[in-house]
Amino acid sequence: MGAARARPELWRLMMGLIIVLVLYVALNTVLFAIVGHLVQPEQAQGLLYGTSPMATLILLLSFGFLTLGVAIAVRQMQHRSLAAIMGPRNLFLHQFWQVLRALVILGVVMAALPPYGFGEDLTPNLALSTWLLLLPVSVIAVLIQTSAEEILFRGYIQQSLAARFRSPVIWMGLPSVLFAAGHYAPGVTGENALLVALWACIFGLLAADLTARSGTLGPAIALHFLNNAVALLFVSLPETLSGLALYLLPVDMAETGALRQWLIVDFAVMIISWLTARLALRR
Repeated sequence: MGAARARPELWRLMMGLIIVLVLYVALNTVLFAIVGHLVQPEQAQGLLYGTSPMATLILLLSFGFLTLGVAIAVRQMQHRSLAAIMGPRNLFLHQFWQVLRALVILGVVMAALPPYGFGEDLTPNLALSTWLLLLPVSVIAVLIQTSAEEILFRGYIQQSLAARFRSPVIWMGLPSVLFAAGHYAPGVTGENALLVALWACIFGLLAADLTARSGTLGPAIALHFLNNAVALLFVSLPETLSGLALYLLPVDMAETGALRQWLIVDFAVMIISWLTARLALRR
């Protein structure tokens, strides 16, 4: 944070974000052009939605370009390293495992409590043997994706704004609004698009709070990682990024009734998870 305060000018942040965006788009364009030439046309179309294991893995791993973009941007515009964005290494790792362990215990307890099941008959997606075979690389891919988003929003943007402005309304609020904008997809979620974006905004605020309290990205990455691991690897919605899931929940993301009920439950789980993470950090 000290180096960020030494160069708090907003133009540096804006130029840095342009660097991140250009690199991310350019490298992804090259990646998907190469992959598109190696697969069948119908498989290439599926890459956009991640409905097969290969497509989902490629989409998740491509977020590594986001981390690369941030690393280059902070070095060029603020003379900082990616490690400085993450926080002190030992503290980062300690807090990451501390929060992740607490959230896993919470998840096991919640799964053991009634009501049991998901209220809908789950549809098998991957065979258990295939799922287990892919699980190690799937976990790494989800960790890369969630880490990249936290490094950008709760790391680079939040820290840069905090170096320039005192008000948390700005340095917590603006990154969360941008994070929500990235989750606004009316073409996929239909009339639920604003509600999904609101969910993302609140998640961003909770992750921002954990980052500000802890001084590292460890807790926010742990929270984000476990949330996405459950949603992408265990029970997923069928439309997008479902290729690595063991089961699918037969709910249309554009359907207002069923999905909104699930979002209400997810809101509650998100708040409980955040409180659990805060308690874990106090130990």
